[in-house]
Amino acid sequence: MNPHLAPVEVPDPTALAHVQQLCDLGEPYAAGAAADELFAAAMAETNAWHARRSPFFAALLQETPEAPAPTVGEGLRTPLVPAAFFKRHEVLSVPRDEVFLHLTSSGTTGQKSQMFFDEWTIRSAQRMVARIFDHYGWITPDQPANYLLYSYEPAPSLKLGTSFTDNYLCDFAPARHTTHALRHTGSGHEFDVHGCIAALRRYAEDTVPVRILGFPAFLHFTLERMKAMGLPPLQLPEGSLVVLGGGWKGHADRQIGKDEFCSEVTERLGIPGDRVRDTFGSVEHCVPYVECAHHRLHVPVWSRAAVRDTGTLRPLPYGERGFLHLVSPYITSVPAQSVVMGDLASLHPGEECPCPLSTDWFTVHGRAGVSRNRSCAVAAAELMKGMS
Repeated sequence: MNPHLAPVEVPDPTALAHVQQLCDLGEPYAAGAAADELFAAAMAETNAWHARRSPFFAALLQETPEAPAPTVGEGLRTPLVPAAFFKRHEVLSVPRDEVFLHLTSSGTTGQKSQMFFDEWTIRSAQRMVARIFDHYGWITPDQPANYLLYSYEPAPSLKLGTSFTDNYLCDFAPARHTTHALRHTGSGHEFDVHGCIAALRRYAEDTVPVRILGFPAFLHFTLERMKAMGLPPLQLPEGSLVVLGGGWKGHADRQIGKDEFCSEVTERLGIPGDRVRDTFGSVEHCVPYVECAHHRLHVPVWSRAAVRDTGTLRPLPYGERGFLHLVSPYITSVPAQSVVMGDLASLHPGEECPCPLSTDWFTVHGRAGVSRNRSCAVAAAELMKGMS
């Protein structure tokens, strides 16, 4: 068995039996009545788990249930916790000596989400990522790759979720060579655009595929700089792959449309559009959302999504924009199984996407409002100031 798909056991197999069954589902986009019933049972278990261990969550369950029932499932209790809550509060459902990993959501300044993971939670989330990569044929243990990572170069004190994720993704194809775009200087990180260009030119002369991971704005900036320097387009080896995440926050003024971005990558690097995928995720909700070949963020079997009115928080119908609400029973370390993100999104039925997947999908339209909170992408974008 591929080690990334190996079994992982919940902290209490009796109390969390349905959580175990749900997270053990091997088809990432399974749908239907049986999956819905299992999801509801798992949510009931994880709610009970956190209510016994977190006075904060127990108090939330005492509030009057939503009426009508929320769109994430008939009868499911999904008390709403804003993602921003975790920027100001540390609320654990496990003893601190059971914390396996501590990650944060932002750069060196500003408010950070402090998220704590027991071993089950982080291993379960990693297995979800592996199953989605396996679904798309992106786990290639016998095919090495060169990596260009548009994320932070590891440092002893670095606990950013994006850096952790991108380095984990390097396990799915053996690394022949790795280049980090955000180089550690000893006192921080700097964006090394010329190092990225040199790496791409060198990788284009190699025989193994290239995997480009990380923040999309940095890849766009690199391609712009290559064009400005009069460098000819490159043809990266067949099988190369671009998997990006983190959005364009902090550089919305330079953001281009998804179709234009994919065309730019194809034109400058020779990677076809169906091998250029965006993702969505956060340190507060580690379930992976990965675009299909038609660039839709389908909801995997281990989670449910809804969109809520920005004023009333009432669930909205398909197609309308509001706060993105994400629900998953996988997390046992922190009561973050029902999180309202600060992102504006719209939800759409599976049949509105031409790909074979039948689960709902969502589109992220940007951040809601103006806040001092800084995500990893915002912090990273500040490194690009003065380089245009």
